Amino acid sequence: MQRLQTDYVDLYQIHRWDYQTPIEETLEALHDLVKSGKVRYIGASSMYAWQFAKALYTADKHGWTRFVAMQNHYNLVYREEEREVIPLSIAEGVGIIPWSPLARGLLVGNRQKQGYGETLRAKTDEFAHELYYDDSDFEIVDRVVELAQKRGVKPAQIALAWLLHQPGVTAPIIGASKIEHLKDAVEAIDLVLSEEERKFLEEPYKPHPILGHR
Repeated sequence: MQRLQTDYVDLYQIHRWDYQTPIEETLEALHDLVKSGKVRYIGASSMYAWQFAKALYTADKHGWTRFVAMQNHYNLVYREEEREVIPLSIAEGVGIIPWSPLARGLLVGNRQKQGYGETLRAKTDEFAHELYYDDSDFEIVDRVVELAQKRGVKPAQIALAWLLHQPGVTAPIIGASKIEHLKDAVEAIDLVLSEEERKFLEEPYKPHPILGHR
């Protein structure tokens, strides 16, 4: 708190499921932080739906503070969260704040499957290669770029606008390193995609293994 120069944190997120600590211990500690006034709300991040359901149930059972946000892995090239985590979150009134909304830069349209791309990040981001780079991922990227050209906007804006159209999504977590990234994100808020355009972007998608939980 001293380093942040604040008396409290608005939203405190735990980082994924802790397999070494009982969820009761974690939730009680978080509840104590809320009751002390140091934290106003708590959130969770990438985990299986059964784990998140257990956390919500356990909090209710003991009268502890509930998670109000789910920070999950969700974007145009990784949509497995639509199967269980997102429906659960919507049903439980939990806001969705996805991480990696641009698939670690893949959806910007400057990567290639061979050679990886021209930027330093594209050349060195090994984690992105573990998550993405399937043929279907690049088919989606090509459509994002194509639609961006038709609409006269940037691919990042198309990808973010698609995410903002999805049920339950409150706000994506933007990893901005330049002021232009923030401008693109803000402009995406007012970019309305038609149902046909959204289907055009989604059509090449193929199921992925669960990614981003570790």
